[in-house]
Amino acid sequence: MTELSELPAELLAALPANRGLYYGGTWHEALSGETIDIVSPASQESLGKVAWADHADVDAAATAAYKGYLAWRKVKPLERASIVRQAATVMRAHRHELALIDAADCGNPVRELVKDVDLAVAVMEYYAGLATEIKGETMPMGDGVLNYTLREPLGVIARISAFNHPLLFAGMKLAAPLVAGNAVIIKSPDQAPLSSLRLAELLGPLFPPGVFTVLSGGRSCGEALVSHPLVAKIGLIGSAPTGRAILHGAADQMKRVSLELGGKNALIAYSDTEPAKVAQGIIRGMNFAWCGQSCGSTSRAFVHVSIYETVLAHLKQAAEAVRAGLPTVDETEMGSLISHQHYDKVMGYIAAGKAEGARLVTGGKRPDDPILSRGYYVLPTIFADVKPTMRIAREEIFGPVLSVFSWEDEAAMLEAVNDVEYGLTAAVWTSNLATAHRVASEVQAGYVWINNSSMHFLGAPFGGYKQSGLGREESIEELLDCTQTKNVNVTLNP
Repeated sequence: MTELSELPAELLAALPANRGLYYGGTWHEALSGETIDIVSPASQESLGKVAWADHADVDAAATAAYKGYLAWRKVKPLERASIVRQAATVMRAHRHELALIDAADCGNPVRELVKDVDLAVAVMEYYAGLATEIKGETMPMGDGVLNYTLREPLGVIARISAFNHPLLFAGMKLAAPLVAGNAVIIKSPDQAPLSSLRLAELLGPLFPPGVFTVLSGGRSCGEALVSHPLVAKIGLIGSAPTGRAILHGAADQMKRVSLELGGKNALIAYSDTEPAKVAQGIIRGMNFAWCGQSCGSTSRAFVHVSIYETVLAHLKQAAEAVRAGLPTVDETEMGSLISHQHYDKVMGYIAAGKAEGARLVTGGKRPDDPILSRGYYVLPTIFADVKPTMRIAREEIFGPVLSVFSWEDEAAMLEAVNDVEYGLTAAVWTSNLATAHRVASEVQAGYVWINNSSMHFLGAPFGGYKQSGLGREESIEELLDCTQTKNVNVTLNP
């Protein structure tokens, strides 16, 4: 394994100097003394050790966060917004180093991760601009009586991040709680904690002690956050099983929960749309840049029989043109999977697709480039002639595996589209406006594109149906869900 001192100078300079737990405005070692080694999934290079939090550390951090909240809630909303804007400015100034850290740590391409930093900054500025929209209402009660509502912060909000966008999720998910007057605890992804630690170095001094916390830790750390009595809300971006476990854990204390979970998302292409453009939309929707590790990936493509083979030809050409490479290299278009365990899982699904009779169009193996031999790479993989009963058609793979279905009967196709446990996103491709709106209303998904895929639009509520989660994010709904409503009834002349 490569020693830390042997890393490229640019990466070595970008990595966080502090590897502890950040709470109460200072850095701490884990109370148990435990640390873990962080290894790049793309190259097996050592990225150093980090402190690993358990229940005792969470208790200390939550106590400090609650004290921070009591002070932060009294800061005027526009002043809180101003500090969050300062945080956004600091992140923008360090955009490339933050992207480089994530590239080495989680395996995604640095050219795409720079966009993650930009999006996180945009989200922070968006919520800062909504600070004065955290307001209540007055209600008529007759002469001598005033009735009004207040929106007050919840307290301490914990955000549990996923490994596919470590910096993006940390930056995005601290904004709404802080603007609303809460303290926030960021639990970094188990597999990729380094950019969150660097974020604590950069942003921690901007906030009063306790207001902004970053913990690295595994399952016990997450469970402790869910069960801690001083944590008022848990937000998760992760898998459906983890989401269900959090719901169970939060039930005893009736904590507020927001969950953005998995997806087995469908793209539906009608006969009246251009095959080349459909193929481009499918490729974009698959998020191959993240090696398919995206809950929003349109991993099921339902293509009308009249354009099916033409679309498949375009897909094969486009998928084979994607350049896999070392994630820290600017030219790389697709990075690696996050771990050996996940690599084995994805390859298992590919084997299942072959065994169940799907036609492998391209991919399904590692790249031939010897430079990539140590990383967890899988080429963009396309299966055709997929049936709705196959495992690759029903289960979230979270990898670069696309299932393509041929359809002719619309009713049967829509039944197959909706016959999965997830309902995060969907895409409809057609030149018929009536068809587009009708099908958008029939698909069971919380976020629908028409003649588009993959893109998010700041201010538009994002979230899923069914097992894809609870709540809506990236919009004012997320901000207001970081508050609670108090009613005040005033008798003016008792």
